[in-house]
Parts: sequence; structure tokens; C-alpha cells
Amino acid sequence: MSIMTMMFRSLVRLVSALLDDPTAALTTLLYYSDLLPRNLNLERLVRRDLLDEENYVFHFLINVLRCF
Repeated sequence: MSIMTMMFRSLVRLVSALLDDPTAALTTLLYYSDLLPRNLNLERLVRRDLLDEENYVFHFLINVLRCF
């Protein structure tokens, strides 16, 4: 599998998650980039299924946001 197909699949998955449930996707991004506090109320919105190994763009965004 080429890198373009892997990145395209990851990008489609990220966009579909943002369109399907934008609150949960943004909360998951901010929660795992340590920009939101560790709170039980926020953990209900976090979708752990977005953190699988093949979601490269999602992991890239988390790592970029950790720099701030």
C-alpha cells in the first residue's frame, strides 16, 4: 500500500469524524494533546476509537498541539 493511500484514508477518517460528531472529535484532540484538564466529565466525550494506529493525521495533530 502506498503512502498516499494510507494518508488519504487517514484524512477521510478524520474529516468523517469531525463531520459526524465534531464535539467529541475536538474534545479527543484537545484531551490527548494535554490542552484540556483530566476530568471525568470530559472523559465521557473522548472517543478512544479515533486513536488506532492507522489514524496518522489524528496522531499528527495531537503531537503538533502538544507543542503549545
